[in-house]
Amino acid sequence: MRGVGERVLSWGELNRALLARQLLLQRARTGSVRAVERVGGLQTQYAPSGYVGLWSRLRDFRREDLTAALTGRRIVQAWVMRCTIHMVSAADLAPLTEAVREPRRRWWLRVQKQAAGLDMPAVAAAVRGYLAHGPLKQAEIVARLAEDGFPKIAFQGVQLWLDMVRVPPAGTWESPRAHVYGLAEHWVPADGADRTRAEELLVERYLRGFGPASAQDVARYAGWTVTEVRAVLGRLETRRFRDPAGGELVDLPRLPIPAAATPAPVRFLSNWDAVLLLGHATRAAILPAEHREKVFATRMPQSTPTFLVDGRVAGTWRFTHGRVVPAAFEELPATVAREVAEEAERLTAFHLA
Repeated sequence: MRGVGERVLSWGELNRALLARQLLLQRARTGSVRAVERVGGLQTQYAPSGYVGLWSRLRDFRREDLTAALTGRRIVQAWVMRCTIHMVSAADLAPLTEAVREPRRRWWLRVQKQAAGLDMPAVAAAVRGYLAHGPLKQAEIVARLAEDGFPKIAFQGVQLWLDMVRVPPAGTWESPRAHVYGLAEHWVPADGADRTRAEELLVERYLRGFGPASAQDVARYAGWTVTEVRAVLGRLETRRFRDPAGGELVDLPRLPIPAAATPAPVRFLSNWDAVLLLGHATRAAILPAEHREKVFATRMPQSTPTFLVDGRVAGTWRFTHGRVVPAAFEELPATVAREVAEEAERLTAFHLA
């Protein structure tokens, strides 16, 4: 049942709220560090996705802006939420890692049957020793683990027991493979994140970047149980809504919920952009179900880059022969096709700059 005074948000309002929080309704005048905090981190299994993601969200963004933030240790890449590579601010790394540490370990041990009986603290101690004098390539770490008698699966999980970062220039536009690792404590200050405040920060980051949301949405984002999410929400000041199906949504006070009719410009997204993932994408109907397999499919190692028209995925694109080539799922009205073409030309210029 709907509580007294709970506002019901339309699907259109939820779509526009997600776009607004993700800086996709209007390019923001802010820096890269602030932007990655506002959107809840950038999911970057493919490092150039972070660059395209910020280009679509920020005014006057240049590739060197993000590279400088990475090399200057103001933005870092590491396993964070859902055991997935994210770009987050240096200030957010320690608390977000602390907030998901135990759930990530439980999940990994549950799904990796080959790790049964493996002494992961011992693996972490070994890798800490390898990295004591500076970063190493993944291949060298794996080889040293094998020499020390640890099975191949050990490297896959060690980042859950030892905080590590991808060290640039690896993991940048120019060198997209994020295969050089260093100890997080050597790369950015480790202030000893308080677990309670870390959990609250993670929920705040999600709601600021993807809300309003259900407790289940937050749980999927963080890798927590719904019970764990509700406990954290109980410590925060929140407001509550309902979606048209009666589902309960929570949000932080005073965050934007634009009208459903708010214009949504054409925007280009790269591989694995988090706006298309998890519960918020379904709730906002940002990726029509009939097109999902064209973007995410088990036969593809990565998702396919997409573009949005009126707040929903309307096609895919690729950079080939020196230009961005969009491919709409169905014929677009002439004015919309022109807008897509113009944005593609701007993204081409970004690639070639």
